[in-house]
Amino acid sequence: MSEVLSIESLDLEARGIARREGKTIFVQGALPTEVVEATILRKKPSYEIARTQRVLKESSLRVKPRCPNFGMCGGCAMQHLDTSTQVAVKQRALEDCFQHISKLKIPQVLAPMHGPDWGYRYRARLSVRYVRKKGSVLVGFHERKSGYVADMTECHILPKHVSDLLLPLRGLIGSLSVRERVPQIEVAIGDGVTVLTMRHMDPFTHNDLALLDDFADKHNIIWWVQSKGPETVKPLHEKDAGKLAYSLPQFGLRMAYKPTDFTQVNHQINRALIARALNLLNVQPQHRVADLFCGLGNFTLPLATKAKEVVGIEGSKTLTDRALEAAKDHGLESKTSFSTLNLFEVDVQWLRDLGYFDRMLIDPPREGALEVARALAQLAPDERPKRIVYVSCNPATLARDAGVLVEGGAYRLISAGVINMFPHTAHVESIAVFES
Repeated sequence: MSEVLSIESLDLEARGIARREGKTIFVQGALPTEVVEATILRKKPSYEIARTQRVLKESSLRVKPRCPNFGMCGGCAMQHLDTSTQVAVKQRALEDCFQHISKLKIPQVLAPMHGPDWGYRYRARLSVRYVRKKGSVLVGFHERKSGYVADMTECHILPKHVSDLLLPLRGLIGSLSVRERVPQIEVAIGDGVTVLTMRHMDPFTHNDLALLDDFADKHNIIWWVQSKGPETVKPLHEKDAGKLAYSLPQFGLRMAYKPTDFTQVNHQINRALIARALNLLNVQPQHRVADLFCGLGNFTLPLATKAKEVVGIEGSKTLTDRALEAAKDHGLESKTSFSTLNLFEVDVQWLRDLGYFDRMLIDPPREGALEVARALAQLAPDERPKRIVYVSCNPATLARDAGVLVEGGAYRLISAGVINMFPHTAHVESIAVFES
């Protein structure tokens, strides 16, 4: 069933919002001020989901999507919107989250951080499916809101040399004996190195291994493989271990990592983000700093080049061990320490036991850092870090945690803004500053 709808605004997933008799309708592919003919896909008591079939009145903000897969592929949600407006939409989403969730107004809106609009995605998980009836292979992202793999021959958010591998990878996987048992390929691009990690649920034959080697030589990539769980990830050839790394030249750092480790997908924005975070923290040589959810030490090691001492805390021992190795490699072990702890289950006594911190950086996953925020809010004034920088990949949980920090007067929200880490997607990365 289709109907004509007038679009009022956009939601966090870049869907147009229309209303009918007080009921909200989320319309895929529609922009504010547009009038569209849309097909209703799903009806719920309080809302409906629809897809645009035809634009009857077009917004001046609409642009032609660069990728032929847009609308079908789930990798992007905003290619029909020019990038400057994408950033404005994300900034509005951040402000709305603060207003509606924590009842806070951002005192100073930070200038948005921009990077490359295309070819920026240095980390990606490509799904693989062998279509037996057609005797063919699909390699790409999932279709939007679907478990099916999109029929992609190009991708413009991937670097061109990786996009150019989509068709050759189809041919390679179709020639393997395990072609029906390869569910995904992870892409990780470092400094001058491209690593593809193939998940294979059956052992490779000698012929498979020869085909993989030929492909690597022809396309200048390195193979890693994963036969079972994450602990089985390894380079196909031991000589390739340790080659994957990204650089932070402004701090003289080279951060080695494994292709399945969490790292930021956008290396240029990551460098700018670290510089901004340290500037906002205003770290001084005498400061003791905490880096919570520290991962591989992406912020910890740069902080250690500026501060007297940095304590990195993370829930994964594998990551904290790797971070300590990196600190030793850079001669920063005397200024850094790392511990493994579930930061979703901490309390104020734990925080007190760590000792006083002048500054704190918090960079949690999408779930946010609610228990950390509660612990910080319970500290006495002379126990609190004087400044906190909170880097977030979910504006809703950032706003929630901001409300906890600010409630009762423990902290003041100073500023916040967005980072366009993922252009053309609905993903909102942001940063906020708090002072005690």
